[in-house]
Amino acid sequence: MGDDYSSFKPLIRRKIGVNLDLYKEAQMKRRLTSLRNQKGYSTFADYFKALDQDQELLNEFVDRITINVSEFYRNPKRWEVLHQTIFPLLLKEHRNQPLTIWSAACSTGEEPYSVAMMMNTYFPEENVRIIATDIDEGALEKAKAGIYQKNALKDLPRVLQKKYFTEKHHLFHIDPKIKNMVTFKKHNLLADTYPKEVHLIICRNVLIYFTDDAKEQIYHNFSKSLTNNGVLFVGSTEQIFNPNDYKLSLIDTFYYQKR
Repeated sequence: MGDDYSSFKPLIRRKIGVNLDLYKEAQMKRRLTSLRNQKGYSTFADYFKALDQDQELLNEFVDRITINVSEFYRNPKRWEVLHQTIFPLLLKEHRNQPLTIWSAACSTGEEPYSVAMMMNTYFPEENVRIIATDIDEGALEKAKAGIYQKNALKDLPRVLQKKYFTEKHHLFHIDPKIKNMVTFKKHNLLADTYPKEVHLIICRNVLIYFTDDAKEQIYHNFSKSLTNNGVLFVGSTEQIFNPNDYKLSLIDTFYYQKR
């Protein structure tokens, strides 16, 4: 079985550009073995043959290796810090220039749309560019549609729910004005070129699935991507223990500034 999975990994890399060696092996292998068995294949070799021929099966595979769990204002206290402390800091330090914000591994869009709603509500005069990226095209299509279940809005302040969502048949449709503030693109954190001169990078609850070497590579790339005094906002499980290695310093819980 181990050899079977070992042979599967380079095939996947050639097929879709994803290097499974950079993910924690036991975790990823368990997840993919479960999916493979569920689809009725007893070996990874047979499973790859099917993936190579069937786009729908391949889309489902990509969806499984990317963890699409997201909510608006996930961990609300951290979003309050963004609103009350981080944005005022960035706007003061980069006055008279557009703010570039990158939501990396944005899943189905809740995170970049949260930023767009915050900017539109509390900093309406500011010029902002929001880029949102993910490796999963299915997730990006859902993000572009901007239609969500009620559960995704549970932590979103009531004022923003009322202002920016319309309920139809128990689904919540986001305001087109907010949709138009975000540009969605496909991007592989482990292989593709990073945006430049970014003022705020948000990447939360994603890096826990990568190996330490992969995380180190991503943190170095994030640091290069940030402007001087730019800020990286990470998830509650992703504290950076050696931020100086990446020219970063802790400025608030889960917020790191490039020095």
